[in-house]
Amino acid sequence: MRLVAPLLAALTLATGARALADGRAPGLFASQQPLAFHLRAPFDTLFARSTHDDDFSVTGSLAYTDANGRAIRIDGIAISIRGNTSKQDTECTFPKLKLRLDSASGRAGSMFDDVDAVKIGTHCGEAPDEQLTRRFGRLANEKAPLREAFVYRLLAIAGVPALQARPARITYEYADGGRPPLVRNAMLLEDTSEARKRLDVGAEIAMADFQAADTQLAASDTAALAFAEAMIGNFDWCLRFTRGDRYRCDASKPLWNILAFRREEARALPVMHDFDLSGMVTGGHFWFDRVLNERVSESASRMEVEVVSQLQRTRSLFARRDLDATRQLFIRHRGEAFAALDAADVDDHGRGIIARYLTAFFDAIGTDEAFYRPVILEETTAYAAAQGAAAACPKAPTAPAGTLVGAPLDRQGDRVQVELLDVLWHWTGPRACGAIRRGPVWIDAHAIGTDYPR
Repeated sequence: MRLVAPLLAALTLATGARALADGRAPGLFASQQPLAFHLRAPFDTLFARSTHDDDFSVTGSLAYTDANGRAIRIDGIAISIRGNTSKQDTECTFPKLKLRLDSASGRAGSMFDDVDAVKIGTHCGEAPDEQLTRRFGRLANEKAPLREAFVYRLLAIAGVPALQARPARITYEYADGGRPPLVRNAMLLEDTSEARKRLDVGAEIAMADFQAADTQLAASDTAALAFAEAMIGNFDWCLRFTRGDRYRCDASKPLWNILAFRREEARALPVMHDFDLSGMVTGGHFWFDRVLNERVSESASRMEVEVVSQLQRTRSLFARRDLDATRQLFIRHRGEAFAALDAADVDDHGRGIIARYLTAFFDAIGTDEAFYRPVILEETTAYAAAQGAAAACPKAPTAPAGTLVGAPLDRQGDRVQVELLDVLWHWTGPRACGAIRRGPVWIDAHAIGTDYPR
């Protein structure tokens, strides 16, 4: 097998990683510079069989050159397909991978020495530039994994528990056919079992055993999580905050893309992961027009509306003291976040996307005026006209408390004409109402204010 080409080897040597004093290699996630390596396996066989067998794996090998110029080769690695929607062949022609190294040979003294398993976020496919997959809106090219790796970096900067990640440049060698080697950007991702060891936590709470965040998780942890999801423009997650919470949650899935680990003397720890469908990676969401209303934003920025919608929802979940403490948690890392973006190994267009999400987020939490915007204070009817003869949404006539209200456009008597932002996803599913997104409605003026939560 050929070893890493000189250019790829240079990437590894330039990571800035140094051998430890006792001769051990630095940890796999000790650097944010791309790790270049070869991965050899019968990939055609793996992709063909995994369509019908989720437990199928093949045996492969990994090779790279370490920071001291030493050639490392690890054999006997079990390689399998992982993921949920990305496993569908209509979504990713080169799906996500998982490597099991617990029975591998040759890893002693390597960066993989203490790693029994690691995940790979692959390039997914060969879609051009910013084209998204039709079904789920995934960016299926090698720009995506480097953007996603930076999302994990942002969460680490903010101190929000998440899996660890590192950019990579992988040469895939097909051991079962005549295909030429494929060199693509990728992301190495910490396995759940490795995260448990690093965080020193107990067993993961199974989805069937999770009831609600307000009884099993700490408010400070869940508030930080909700703010972080808003920051990165991610909607591909779910956490049941209370027993009756149905915001984007299926009754059978109270946890989605969130791990919850038991702790002996504290409530369980939520850990974020899986951001390939986040706005920072994809640039936006194709379903936007079916849920959100960009006219609420003075700049008509969809990215701003995505961020603000999730931030404003937190006002219906947490006490003001928790909201303000969480705002400060993030605000103090603003400079570090932008500095990390300047240094990040992402494409220029992706850097611009991430910067716009970050700017929208920090602007939206930076002051009380920016964060505590006018909302519906108590459930009230949204009317089609000032006279109040008919509701704008007959299937769901009332706007719930916490619904964001735009600047008044007109006033007649005790009612004002405003744009609404459905931050609670109230007018979706069976209650879907296009009137809320197509234009303004009329609301009793006394039902609107900024003192929420009280």
